[in-house]
Amino acid sequence: MDLRSKARTLPGPVDDPSKLPTWNYDGSSTNQALGEDSEVILYPQAIYKDPFRRGNNILVMCDSRTPKGEPIPSNTRYNAAKIFGHSDVVAEEPWFGIEQEYTLLQKDVNWPLGWPIGGYPRPQGPYYCGTGADKAFGRDIVDAHYKACLYAGINISGVNGEVMPGQWEFQVGPCLGISAGDEVWVARYILERITEMAGVVLSFDPKPVPGDWNGAGAHVNYSTKTMRADGGYEEIKKAIEKLGKRHKEHIVAYGEGNERRLTGKHETADMSNFSWGVANRGASVRVGRETEKAKKGYFEDRRPSSNMDPYVVASMIAETTIIWKP
Repeated sequence: MDLRSKARTLPGPVDDPSKLPTWNYDGSSTNQALGEDSEVILYPQAIYKDPFRRGNNILVMCDSRTPKGEPIPSNTRYNAAKIFGHSDVVAEEPWFGIEQEYTLLQKDVNWPLGWPIGGYPRPQGPYYCGTGADKAFGRDIVDAHYKACLYAGINISGVNGEVMPGQWEFQVGPCLGISAGDEVWVARYILERITEMAGVVLSFDPKPVPGDWNGAGAHVNYSTKTMRADGGYEEIKKAIEKLGKRHKEHIVAYGEGNERRLTGKHETADMSNFSWGVANRGASVRVGRETEKAKKGYFEDRRPSSNMDPYVVASMIAETTIIWKP
């Protein structure tokens, strides 16, 4: 979750990442390289309009590699691109819709926005999608982020207040393949820039406040071409069965500290057991009523935490449901 950026001036406008030059940064200052060989190379991968500088300015999503062109250990996009480039995955056109939850914290005290310092607000209940100065804390930040993502060209599909006060969610998608990872990461970056301007701390901790409060997740809505076609419900059930067989592998990759969130309470399934159900928000995987009725559509993997890596999670879901043979 350690998002960083630097800026440079180009001779003129560019709208294709392949036309952008590679660049470098000091990897020894980010614990990604040794001081005696510190250069890490930036490879441009995706371009978005810059909502901060505007005009012809752009945001460029890059991955990081060694001077020899090899991915550094933290470069999860590289392996994800291989999976999304697999012929079977390309043929299935996987779509992702990712629900990114996050918590806004008061600076210096690291306590949720709107909460009394050292104390607690009223219990959960009135805050989810709530309205009012005593229920919705930080809406100006949320709306600024929504507008900035729309300007940037990110396929942001909505926002809402979450169950715990001071917690919010934005949704990105539907996105095809690896673009889901690009768009979530850039949307996170834009949000962190806006909270920086507002003097508020952004947290992706999956359980920022212990006790009887909801955690923060990043539910992944997923479908393939076959699932979206007539009769796709059978393919959905086959995919969910595959996910169940690799449950432990997925849980390990679904975010740090997720064991504090996936307890079987607060609209989660217990992380030690895999389950699925129709309209069941206490299951590992939820199938919507509309999907059940239409016998085609998508399902929701509710296990990923708010700090998950969308490159890892999205590519793992695609690999398990499309490529993997039990």
